[in-house]
Amino acid sequence: MKYKALILAAAALAAGSATARETAPQDRTILHAWSWSLDTIAANMHRIADAGFDFVQTSPVQACYIGDGGGMALFSEPGDSIQGKWYYYYQPTDWTIGNYMLGTRDDFKAMADSAYKYGVKIIVDVLPNHTAIDHTAVLPGLDNAVGGHENLYHANGFTPITQWNDRYECTTGEMGALPDVNTENPDFQYYFLQYINDLINLGARGFRYDTAKHIGLPSDPLDAKATRNNFWDIATGREGVKGLSLLMPDSLYIYGEVLQDRSVKETEYAEYIDLTASNYGHALRNALEQGKYLPELADWMNPAGADRLVTWVESHDTYANAHESAHLSDDQIRAGYTFLTARANGRPLFFSRPAGSSRTNYWGNNRIGARGNDEFFHPEVVAAHAFRHAMSGEPETVAASDNGAVVEVQRGRKGTAIINFSNTSQTVDIPCSLSDGVYTDSVHGTRFSVAHGKIRGLAEPLASYFLYAR
Repeated sequence: MKYKALILAAAALAAGSATARETAPQDRTILHAWSWSLDTIAANMHRIADAGFDFVQTSPVQACYIGDGGGMALFSEPGDSIQGKWYYYYQPTDWTIGNYMLGTRDDFKAMADSAYKYGVKIIVDVLPNHTAIDHTAVLPGLDNAVGGHENLYHANGFTPITQWNDRYECTTGEMGALPDVNTENPDFQYYFLQYINDLINLGARGFRYDTAKHIGLPSDPLDAKATRNNFWDIATGREGVKGLSLLMPDSLYIYGEVLQDRSVKETEYAEYIDLTASNYGHALRNALEQGKYLPELADWMNPAGADRLVTWVESHDTYANAHESAHLSDDQIRAGYTFLTARANGRPLFFSRPAGSSRTNYWGNNRIGARGNDEFFHPEVVAAHAFRHAMSGEPETVAASDNGAVVEVQRGRKGTAIINFSNTSQTVDIPCSLSDGVYTDSVHGTRFSVAHGKIRGLAEPLASYFLYAR
């Protein structure tokens, strides 16, 4: 299996050993298996593991709104033969495991068992912030658990947000017509925590909190129905509720969608969870569009700090909502991802685009449940994971060619990654700390020479190369 060969070779080169060391927590990587069914994830677990991913992130698995007649299209227009919308699984009707789009509770258990077999950890996308737009679709069990339908929502929960940087509106108001749940209601917290603990008991080992910046922090204004904003204390195991506490809190990886804007309070969120590096992703896409490394990429652009960030080139929102990133080619996305993965900080997330997708057909085969395209196990992605794991603990130095087209990520004196951001071949002539000699890239077999503190060679368009000290 190609990844195993790469990681063993990388570890041997980097550490003088033929045995790969276990991935340190800060070096773990995430595959977002966007809209894959639980059965599909399980069937591909061996490939996910062989590609070097440490986590696989599912789409939301709770009960959800059944729209368009339960059709299974990723996205449909009126009159299409198959109807459906991917975002219906982001509209909860109850917090129990299993929905018509991705699979059952038994399917989740089978997937988690497969992950355990292959040494991959499961992250589940969860969303306590809101329910379905059609709040009458909420199931009776949820209403009963929180003391009645009116207790499910904030007092302000049906008032649309108009000032997105007003923390009261942002954390209590209706976002995009989605009514805002009273996440401070102890009955809701207890019910939601039962769902989270059930997932953990079945094998989940992490959570991604959707719309996390819309759930209040202790310092935020209170909704009229709340006495304190303590949801994050409950969700991360600092507090219990009604005698129930989060299971194994010290063994979970938890991060949240905290999209950056004014008044977001990244540092306070980072006291509880890791955060999405949305500003950095935007800057990286800008660099890829220009075909060159930009100086602002030296700054992670988030006050939470580099060690608290999930980094990406694109997310499901930038791809599937406004198609902000969908115009970038697979080659461009891959170059950006290998750059992120070669770096010392952040936890890189690779978004799996639909199979058959192109720059003129974003939806590809347009089926919920199907596996994404082959990019997640492209040899350069596999090699980037091997490099990251082998370079664990090594400091980084980032440099670029004079025209910015080629970026180099040096990891101490143990290895160097070379990434061509441009769509033309580039002559490499960049300072380098590797010892003088000739080095052969672990993916393409391309030779680079180091002499007098400079590395030289030829980088093909949007290609990535990984070199290890002897």
